[in-house]
Amino acid sequence: MQTFIMLTRLAPGAIQSPRALEELEGRVMKHIRDTCKGVEWLGSYAVLGPCDYLDIFKAPDLDTASKVSTLVRTYGHAQTEIWAATEWAHFKEVVRSIVGPMTVSQLP
Repeated sequence: MQTFIMLTRLAPGAIQSPRALEELEGRVMKHIRDTCKGVEWLGSYAVLGPCDYLDIFKAPDLDTASKVSTLVRTYGHAQTEIWAATEWAHFKEVVRSIVGPMTVSQLP
């Protein structure tokens, strides 16, 4: 399973009240559960900045993560951005697998 980070910004007028926000979330998550088998939600955060929400989830592949993003855009009336993420311990393993040190003259 790959880890993905999704940044979401609601479209202006997407919700009319705080209660509508919870209803919208419920509808979007139902579509994701029904359509994207194997997705495991790790966390959801409201953030202060250029985006409204940050979600972290695991998906079997990029195609499934793309479906999640599309469902949020379509049913959530939002703009999304998806990033693939690698856990730090795994990233260090990948870096260690690079054969031999590279010198400046070997850089492309």
